Amino acid sequence: MAALPGLVCASSVVLVVWAGFCSAVCVEVPSETEAVQGTHMKLLCISCMKREEVTASTVVEWFYRPEGGKDEPIYEYRKSNHEFPSRFSGRLQWNGSKDMQDVSITVLNVTLNDSGIYTCNITREFEFEIHRPLFTSSRSIHLTVVEEAGEDFTSVISEIMMYILLVFLTLWLLIEMVYCYRKVSKAEEAAQESATDYLAIPSENKENCAVPVEE
Repeated sequence: MAALPGLVCASSVVLVVWAGFCSAVCVEVPSETEAVQGTHMKLLCISCMKREEVTASTVVEWFYRPEGGKDEPIYEYRKSNHEFPSRFSGRLQWNGSKDMQDVSITVLNVTLNDSGIYTCNITREFEFEIHRPLFTSSRSIHLTVVEEAGEDFTSVISEIMMYILLVFLTLWLLIEMVYCYRKVSKAEEAAQESATDYLAIPSENKENCAVPVEE
């Protein structure tokens, strides 16, 4: 029973990987907004490049704002990684992609004080011969850090549905077994009745019942 959720998860992973190989389309997926104390939290920031932006250079700036506070720079990528002195010193890790469409970072060993608003600013400069226009975009993540992981409502519903399915399959199997048993029993009874009727026929009649052989 425990292997079923694992099989579903494995199938989902295979499907995602297969889709990634079959299509290079960029999808802007929102980041998760809840982290558990002591774990690593990936702040997902994806900014899909348009076809005309392929030759643009990208600059990424990450800011953090505590509740009731102001934005403070914590990380920057400008051809190389740069971590600003902050409460996150030594706990930030670059997770961006080579094509600079995924410019995510990971906060290591998350603490309760890491709750707040994280902003990801992306600036792209077009590398045209005549002019170099800029394209900017921004993503904000309101992160909440909790002491213990709460039970996901979706996983609860999935588990309930799994148990309902197992009960249904069990009942269906029992019904099939009872049906097959009754069918076999009726067939055996019919065979026994036929044998009893045959034995009750007198011997001379049995000879008459023999199938004549053609010459």
